Amino acid sequence: MAGMAIGIITGASRGLGLALTRALAARGWTLAVDARDAEALAAATRGLPGVVAVAGDVTDARHRADLIAAAGPAIDLVVNNASTLGPSPQPALARLPGDALRRILEVNLLAPLALVQEALPRLRPGAVVIDVTSDAAVEPYPGWGGYGTSKAALDHLTAILAAEHPGLRVYAADPGDMRTQMHQEAFPGEDISDRPPPQDSVPGLLALVEGSLPSGRYRARDLAPARA
Repeated sequence: MAGMAIGIITGASRGLGLALTRALAARGWTLAVDARDAEALAAATRGLPGVVAVAGDVTDARHRADLIAAAGPAIDLVVNNASTLGPSPQPALARLPGDALRRILEVNLLAPLALVQEALPRLRPGAVVIDVTSDAAVEPYPGWGGYGTSKAALDHLTAILAAEHPGLRVYAADPGDMRTQMHQEAFPGEDISDRPPPQDSVPGLLALVEGSLPSGRYRARDLAPARA
């Protein structure tokens, strides 16, 4: 999208967040990005032009304020990518501790909403919000109850935000299976080398950022061929 230059990406020290950060930085974007591990974030983003690393936890209100301040007074993009799987190996719902579920919901649902709430006064007309979701939001995979519930709620939250803010483009984006640390934690001890790398999902996200699709839920892999 012409004129879009300033964005926020959470969870940018590895995986999809880092892959998207690299792609947008190469396109000349100015980005404020975060992750909890300050050293990992600094190492991952070192040398990327226009990228400001702000280490912290998205569930912390002060950190969210710092992240938005680093982006500046006018923002074109917010990508809520930071997420937590919960316990690994993942327990069945009958054994999922309440405090673990609360933490999953705090990271995967409450923090994305809080970040958007604080960013809204700075979002330019036509700005893009991307909430990274999962097929676990719509498929009842045994053992994925906590994570899947949080993503299902995020999907609906995203849809309501879109209905309430027709001047923005608000997307729930499912990147599909990826060869990431989180995916490995979901399948401890298993070989996940057959999963595609996270950069394979980036073209679909770029199609949302740079295109004009209406607000809604999209699978990133479905969008990539349109850019070929």
